[in-house]
Amino acid sequence: HPDLGRRIAQLCDIYVNDAFATAHRKEATTYGVAEYAPIACAGPLLSAEYEAISLALEAPAKPLLAIVGGAKVSSKLAILENMADKVDGLIVGGGIANTFLLAKGYRVGKSLVQAEMVPIAERIIQKLKAKNATLLLPIDAVVSTEFSAHGNQRLVDIAEVAENEMILDLGPKSSAALDAYIGHAKTIIWNGPVGVFEWPAYAWGTQRLAQALACAQQAYTLAGGGETLAAIQQNRIADKLSYISTAGGAFLEMLEGKMLPAVEILHQRYLGQNDIFGNQ
Repeated sequence: HPDLGRRIAQLCDIYVNDAFATAHRKEATTYGVAEYAPIACAGPLLSAEYEAISLALEAPAKPLLAIVGGAKVSSKLAILENMADKVDGLIVGGGIANTFLLAKGYRVGKSLVQAEMVPIAERIIQKLKAKNATLLLPIDAVVSTEFSAHGNQRLVDIAEVAENEMILDLGPKSSAALDAYIGHAKTIIWNGPVGVFEWPAYAWGTQRLAQALACAQQAYTLAGGGETLAAIQQNRIADKLSYISTAGGAFLEMLEGKMLPAVEILHQRYLGQNDIFGNQ
């Protein structure tokens, strides 16, 4: 509410926004105060987060690799679209990969899949192909006939998923292919697990991915998102990555290519003078 933002701004001489995790929300305390305070600037955390993510998205060392996992294409659609425009390689894992596999003509049995998103997946596949970017999908998988922590499991090539089975994790051939690509990437963005990592029986693929990223000392590695943070903690690799975002929604919206309102207002305040980080 503009009036509330103005009233709060009257309480201060200097407003410092250090809440990157809420920077994607246009609220009185994140946008309104910055609009009306006598002096408004970014704090050290917001500055660090914004610069770290911008480095990977706008000025990356090449090749740029994005790893996008999670359950549903619909929840990561804008990220996938934006990454397809920027990357040299895209790794798709988790439930999202099932929709891409279906688009490529594979049978995925009872796996979590969004059939209505197949045309979107096909469009992204064609976009990557047109720019000679690499798309890495699972080539083998751990499958089960039931979605449970202790169900029966078997390892299959991706073309051998039975009608009563669901894909729950990557297989070793897939992980080896990811390792090889990660090994020559210079910038890597990671968001989302590649399997049901919460259950030990299906955590191997995400664990192997985490280990590969921890060893990718040749690359600038950026990671963020709730499930990704959980996987980082589970595999104890936080000190091996270049930057880990503390945010959820704000991080994801930057990956989608959106300008964050709380950052945008600070840019507007200092446009033509000095940037929001104090550089002339």
